[in-house]
Amino acid sequence: MNQKELKEFLDSKVLQYNNRDFIESDPIQIPHLFQKKEDIEIIGFLVATIAWGNRKSIIKNGKRLVEIMGNSPYDFILNFTQEDSKFLSGFVHRTFNEKDLNYFIIALQYIYKYHDGLESLFAKNIKDNSLQYSIHKLKNTFFSLPHLQRTEKHISDPLKNSAAKRINMFLRWMVRKDNTGVDFGIWKSISPSLLSCPLDVHSGNVARKLGLLYRKQNDAKALLELDSRLRVLNPEDPSKYDFALFGLGVFEKF
Repeated sequence: MNQKELKEFLDSKVLQYNNRDFIESDPIQIPHLFQKKEDIEIIGFLVATIAWGNRKSIIKNGKRLVEIMGNSPYDFILNFTQEDSKFLSGFVHRTFNEKDLNYFIIALQYIYKYHDGLESLFAKNIKDNSLQYSIHKLKNTFFSLPHLQRTEKHISDPLKNSAAKRINMFLRWMVRKDNTGVDFGIWKSISPSLLSCPLDVHSGNVARKLGLLYRKQNDAKALLELDSRLRVLNPEDPSKYDFALFGLGVFEKF
């Protein structure tokens, strides 16, 4: 396919998958349970953090997080004390356990009390027409309190050559506004043009087959390469192609 044909093909796949039906089988359904901005972004951040492995398991544990937080994520983190740690007992998703969750809640409380929330923290650290440096700064701030070293592995760092798939997915949820009600678009201070397409084994393999990506590893350098090509196809909304690449890989075994 030439570039015009490739864009038409991918745009058609975005239309096919970027709709309300997508929500039913995707972890994004968990933040869709809420209306309040802070509730959406807090539970969205936590669900994105555990979004690896079996999707049904991710959704099940996302619902468990909602239960733990009494259906009020923002209120729960603001008022959390160590006495409330008992509510976290037994939570585990793969290698993310109750001790990790305990620290994540403490760190989120710190960010909302002293850094004006997640959106502000990401927005004030934009650099080089990208949000990857913002992710790096988020991680530094997030782990600025006393914590177990093991918990750091649950937030990736692009400056250490990670593609940071889960945080880029979270940022797509928060920043990108579509007309079909899938992505939320509640972070108005960040432009969708700065978003990166979440890069994982599925999107990476499809991107290589389509000639959008040549680097073999799914790392930060590959993400930069994919960014450069998707932003040519759509400078204003490059991350919309996540729906096409993911859909082709997961649903069509492309």
